[in-house]
This record gives sequence, structure tokens and C-alpha cells, in this order.
Amino acid sequence: MKTIALNDITVRSQLLPGDLGYIAYMHGELYARECGYGLNFEAYVLGGLGELAHQYDPALDRIWICEHHGRIIGALVAQHRQHAIQLRYFIFLPEYRGVGLGKKLMSEFIAFMKQRAVKDAYLWTTDEQHAAISLYTRFGFTLTEEKPSRAFGKLLVERRYDLHLA
Repeated sequence: MKTIALNDITVRSQLLPGDLGYIAYMHGELYARECGYGLNFEAYVLGGLGELAHQYDPALDRIWICEHHGRIIGALVAQHRQHAIQLRYFIFLPEYRGVGLGKKLMSEFIAFMKQRAVKDAYLWTTDEQHAAISLYTRFGFTLTEEKPSRAFGKLLVERRYDLHLA
């Protein structure tokens, strides 16, 4: 496989028609293939993305859409909540993992928090997402809650991670 250079990937923060649908597709397809998640997971993602579509405010929220040769290959969403920002829909196609894109987007997420003067962020993931959890903890997120779940078509542990900027 040809090596992909980080500078060959463009990142835009303008939300365009079709972006959220494609993010839902990526989640449904990749998580079914890689983790065995079922339709309930895709329904969960679609529900959250529907909420985002109705409430998206570019002054309060941010989306990072990663593209390579005009094709969406990953995304991250920072969605405002009452007293925090929720990190959501952080995903990359497998061939784009490990090129530094995750670190780049996490740095941009933290910069967005600072720009907005928001001190707290959180995210939900599962115990199976080892690489993502490693990235989150490197950026200061700490595990604050765990709960067993069958919500995605199999038994797993949902985990909440929180970040507080000093």
C-alpha cells in the first residue's frame, strides 16, 4: 500500500449537505465489520447526527471533515452542551489510521475549546476502542464512568471520558 502523507489530506470545518449521512454510513459499516456492532449502533449514530443537524451552530459547534482526493476519509465533531463540549463521531477509514491525523484533530479540538473558553469536554466510547482510548488519555481525558451495555447488539462496556482544561 502506498504511504499516505498527512499533508495530502485536507481538513475543512464547513458542514455541507451529505456530510452527516456519510459519517453515519462510515460508522455503521466500519463498526459492523470491525467490532460486530448491529443496526442498533447505526440507529444510535443516526439519532445523534439528526440532533446535530437540527441544532448545529457554527459559532458553538465545530466539525472537522477529512478528505483525500475529494473523498471523505474521516471526521470529528465538537458539539456544544450546556456546560461542556462533547467530542463525537471521531472516525477514520482504516487506511488513514496511524498517519498522525488523530493527533492533529485532537490538537484542533483542544484549540477550539480554548478559543471558545470552554474548560470541560467529554466523550463516550466503548472498552473495545483501545487505540482511540490511548489517544484520548494522551490528550488528558480521564475515565469517569463505566456501564455494561448491550445497546449495540453485543455485550460491551460503555465508557465516559472527561477532560478539564486548567
